[in-house]
Order: sequence, then C-alpha cells, then structure tokens
Amino acid sequence: MTRPFPLRLLSLSLLAAFAAPQAMAQAAAAPAADSTQLEKVTITARKREETIKDAPVAVTALTAESLDRLNVKNLGDLQGQVPSLTVYAARGSNTTLTTFIRGVGQADPLWGVDPGVGIYLDDSYIARPQGALLEVFDVQRIEVLRGPQGTLYGKNTIGGAVKYVSKPLGTSLSGQGSLTLGSYGQVQAKASVGGANDSGEWRGRVAVAALSRDGFGKNLTDGSDVSNQDTDAGRVQFGWFPKDLPFSLQVSADATRDNSNMRGFQRLATNRFVPGDTLMTSRYDIKSGMANTNYTDGDGSAITANLQLSGDWSAKFVVANRRSDTETSIDFDGLPNKIADVRAAYNDSAKTYELQLLNTHGGVLGFYRFDGDAGGRVRNNFFNASFGDTNGRVFTKSTALYGDWDWALSDKLNLTTGLRYTREEKRAVVLNRAFSNDTFTTPIATVSDFDKTRNVNNWSPKLSLDYAWSPSTNLYTTVSRGFKSGGYNIRANVTAVPSSSKPFEDEELTSLEFGVKTVLDDGRLELNTAAFMNKYKNVQLSVFTSFTQANGQPGFFGDFTNAGKADVNGLELEFIWRPSAQWLVRGNASYIDAKYKEYLDRGVNVASSKWFSNTPKTSGALDVEYSTPFFLGGELRLRAGVSHRSKVYPTTDLSEAIAQPAYTLVNAGAIWQVNKALSLSLQGSNLTDKAYRTDGYNIPALGVLSGFYGPPRQVSMTAAYRF
Repeated sequence: MTRPFPLRLLSLSLLAAFAAPQAMAQAAAAPAADSTQLEKVTITARKREETIKDAPVAVTALTAESLDRLNVKNLGDLQGQVPSLTVYAARGSNTTLTTFIRGVGQADPLWGVDPGVGIYLDDSYIARPQGALLEVFDVQRIEVLRGPQGTLYGKNTIGGAVKYVSKPLGTSLSGQGSLTLGSYGQVQAKASVGGANDSGEWRGRVAVAALSRDGFGKNLTDGSDVSNQDTDAGRVQFGWFPKDLPFSLQVSADATRDNSNMRGFQRLATNRFVPGDTLMTSRYDIKSGMANTNYTDGDGSAITANLQLSGDWSAKFVVANRRSDTETSIDFDGLPNKIADVRAAYNDSAKTYELQLLNTHGGVLGFYRFDGDAGGRVRNNFFNASFGDTNGRVFTKSTALYGDWDWALSDKLNLTTGLRYTREEKRAVVLNRAFSNDTFTTPIATVSDFDKTRNVNNWSPKLSLDYAWSPSTNLYTTVSRGFKSGGYNIRANVTAVPSSSKPFEDEELTSLEFGVKTVLDDGRLELNTAAFMNKYKNVQLSVFTSFTQANGQPGFFGDFTNAGKADVNGLELEFIWRPSAQWLVRGNASYIDAKYKEYLDRGVNVASSKWFSNTPKTSGALDVEYSTPFFLGGELRLRAGVSHRSKVYPTTDLSEAIAQPAYTLVNAGAIWQVNKALSLSLQGSNLTDKAYRTDGYNIPALGVLSGFYGPPRQVSMTAAYRF
C-alpha cells in the first residue's frame, strides 16, 4: 500500500495545472530535423565550461533529452550507457547504491567505509550509499568521470565521480510534467515549474516526483509485495541575481522518502537446517517471517554564493548539509524460520564547506572541509539462539587543499598540473555485544568495545598533457593518483577474531591514461577512446568468514581487509553518430583486465586465485534510433538497443553459485513528438525477460545461498509536456 504524501499530491496537481490546459492550446507543429550535426554538449566536469572533445578526461555526459530517449529513470539505469561502470541497487534497499568504475568501488553499505565512487547532487557530496540511488527528474544532464578526481572535486574520489546536474534557474517561466503508467502497476508522476520576476533578479524552481510500482514478487508468508517501489522526492531552488552587483546567491533543498518493502530474491539451494525445505521457481518470491518494513528518509540543503572578483577571477563558496535515516529488514534465509534474521538501522549526517577560486584561462584553487557522523545498529538473530548486534559510530573530519591549473605551452599543446593535500581523521566508537534474547535489551557478553582514532595525511598529484592534433582531433595523456582513507571494522568481534579491532589501510591508486577525442564526418560523428593502466594498492575488501561460536552454534564474521597490490588495465570506446537527419547511432564498449598481484591470506599469497568483484572483463551497448515524420503530425522516433556484460562476481567470496555468467539485455522505445511541447512514448526494458543476478549471499554456516536479480521485463507509457 502506498502512503499518502504531500509530494505525491503536489506532483499530480502541478500536472493538472500546467500540462493539460497548455497542451490543448499548443498548436501541433513537428520540429524540423534540418541538421545532421550532433548537438554540442557543454560540461563542467573540470569546474569550467567546455565540450567533451576539449576536456582531456574520460567523461560521459548524458543530457536530459538523451536520458529520456534511453529510458534512464534512476542512476541504476546508467549501467550499460557508460563504459566501465557497474551500478545497481544494493541488496537491502531500493535506494541504496552500489557503484564501481574501472574495478574501483565499495559494495558494503556499512558506515565504517567510504565509497570508491563519489556521488554528487549538483555541488553537494552524498557521503553514504543509503539514499544515493537518485531518481532522474528535472535534470539538465548527468556527468560520469572515470579515474581519480581529487584535484577537481571536493571529496577525494579514487575511482571516479557521478554528478547529477539539476536544471538551472531561468529568467522566464518554464516547466514540465509527465505521467507514466506501466507494468506491475507502475505509476510515476513528475512535475517542475520555474520562473523569475520581471527583472530576473529573483528566480525559483520547484520539482516533485511520486513513484510507485507493485512488487516483482510476494512475501508468501503474509502476501505483501517485495521488490516494489513507493518513493516520493522533491527539490526546491531559489536564487538572487542582483543586476548592480557582481554577486549571486542560490539556496536549494531536496528530500527523498522511500517506503518500499524488502527486496525479493531467489533461494538457490535448500537450507539444510529446515527439514523438507523446497525451492521456488520465482526469482523474487520469498517466505520471510520478518516484518516487511523498509524505508529511507534523506534530505539535503545547500547555499551557493558566486562573486566575480575581476575580469579573470571569480569565487564560489558552497556550504551543504545532508542527512539520511534507513531501517531495513534483511532476512538472509528468506524463510519463516529464524535462521538469519537481521534488522538494520543506519543514520548519517554531513556538513561540507567548499571555497573555489576560478580562473577563466583554466584553473581552480580550492579549500574543502567535510564533517561527517555516520552510525547505526544492526541486530542479528541466528537460529533464535544467538543474538548479537553491530553498534557504533564513525566520525570523519576531512580537510583538503587542491588546485588544478592549465598552462599553454604552445597554440596546440597544453599542460595541466594538479595537486591535492588531504588530512583526514576517523574516530570509530564500537560497542558490539551478545544478548540473551531477541529483544536485544539484556547483554550477556561484550565482543568489542573500543574508541579509536586514526589520522592520515595524503598528497595526490596529477599531470596531464593535451595536444590539438587537428581541428577535429585532440590527444591527451594523464598521470594521476587517487586516495581513499582506511578505517576500522565496525563489525569487529575481538572475542572470535582478536585482530579485528586493528585498522585497515588506505587505498591508493596511480593511473596512467591515454585518450583520443575526435569529431569527424562534418560534425556528425563523435568518437572518444581511452586506454588506462592503474596500479592499485591496499584494495579494501569486505569479506565474510564462518566460525563456531562459544555456545557451539555456527556463526559468520564480517571483516575488512586489504589486498596488497593489483593491476587494472583497460580500453574504453564510446561514440555517437548521426549519418543522416533520420538516423542516430550511439554505443560504448570497454575491456578491463583486473588482476591481483599480492593478496595475503594467513601469510600466503593467493592472488592467482582471486578476481575482482563487480568488474566484467568486457561490456558494451549499442542503440539505434530512427526518426521520421508521423502521419498524425509531429515526429516519430523509434529506438532499439542491446547491452552486454561478460561474467561478473558480485561478491568478494567469488562464489560460482552466485556469479552471473555473460548476458545480454534488449531494450526498445518509441517516442511521438507531437509538437515542441507534447510527447507520448512507449518504452520497454529487458524485453526478453532475462534473469540476471546483481548480488547474492553464500553463507554455508547458515545454510544460505541466494541471488538478487535485476528487474524483469517492463513496458511503460509516458505522456510528457514542456513549456
């Protein structure tokens, strides 16, 4: 059942107020396809406005129109559209994000470790994966940068960054609204409106989204939905742009409320602790005995001040606050039996301060401060006989100075130098105990109790050369270093594993990248390639091991460890080609060779038997679109697409039973652009209904072997209106 929520009602009222009356008044006039040249997309990935061809970095940018055409509804749909990117909803919650770029990421959402890929909503860093699976609405574009970005972005990002850029504040009335109906009772309403006063000094914008869908499966114990969606989101922006001052001030606030139920999964083997246990054929149905409750509440706010200091220099100051609360039921066994029932609560808050000095000739100097507080409590019930919790907090204080500067060595050759200094302090407060029963009120033993602080200083340099080979071709090479601080294992159990209270080490990645950016065929073909060679040290890994508890009951322990050394080398290709006014072809491909060189297990180097998780060796996608005048007026755009990924190990235990073999997804869509304002679309995803695993559990001590699957075949229809 969906909740009554003001954003849901507001989005529907905005649709009724703006879309219907103006759509009927709009004359039907098909947009003219009079040019075969590609649109020039301006990005700000390097804190300056430039085209993708002129940016000497590996970056993918998808505009709002491209996102609509490709049916990208949330950040998880970017998988297949960006080379070397793995992104999906984590096991516990619909809005918890797992992201990997070029083999770098973090799949464990616990609060003791930082993500390897930075997620940004405009200029605000989202520190925790809970609530980071952003829904796409009222967006200008999404930029995905691959490789270390420490000299450009506020928080040091070792693997890359995903930046969600919302629509800017405009000086005239504009807005849009859409209504989507689809498979599994899907209903999505999105609306936004913005404008300004007559002088344009005061501007504002409001955007809302209400998203619901029935479950892909059922909890057969109580008949409730699983893998459903019940999400409301909203964003408000206001700005002051005085005519007589070289100054502007913008204030924004956003909120997401997700009340979706548990994620469904398929048990891949019977549980030996349940006599007569049988399996089900559905890849989403479960038989959980836990309460089907699961929610995430997250919000943020930011104040951005811009000041023009001189003709060449400007200053930008951003102060932001973000917080989220998540509670989720995790039934590892998926059965009414109390074998492995976990109730997890996460909460976090973060304040960030960033000052940038920007030069129009290509340079940025910055100061960044991050003050984060993340914690929670995870209550574990094993066999209704062993009761314990993971309880504590991590306080992070990070201060950084960074710079990135262009030097024109000649008319064609440019040198970019960058350097970042980071000082980071992490304090872990951990109190993990065993309890007498499932009320978790009477402790009977303390397995970990410590308050430890770890300080680290890091210098991360960058050196890049880019050369304008011709008016149509740019070459670049970059050497950069990325860094992610270590910390403490919040799941520490010093009774069973005495060393578990020791810290895990900082990750460090040194990247050498070569790239070619070309625009050919009189502006009809854009082709970008990159080759990278990464030296990866102290790879942070979340691993689970089984052990026998003091009471004789089986248990498992979650640890954080470091693999010593790894080489990650790869090739990437992406292109977009408009051979004629009617045809548009886009695609991407990547090859990644990720190998451990040193991985010590009890003093033995087992690197040759280990593989990277969430990193397919090959992946790619191809989309073909055809546009033609429609006999009812306007323009019809037809699209067909495929995406392919080779074998993937989603978890660090490298279980072959959970590993997903190579698979291909087929998607298609049709958009009728009735006129400049009104469009009607029909979209289909995973049309062959391919069953593919994104995650899973393999815990022999608990008799658990299960797989979490991506969405099934879905078809949706959307009516959208823009003014």
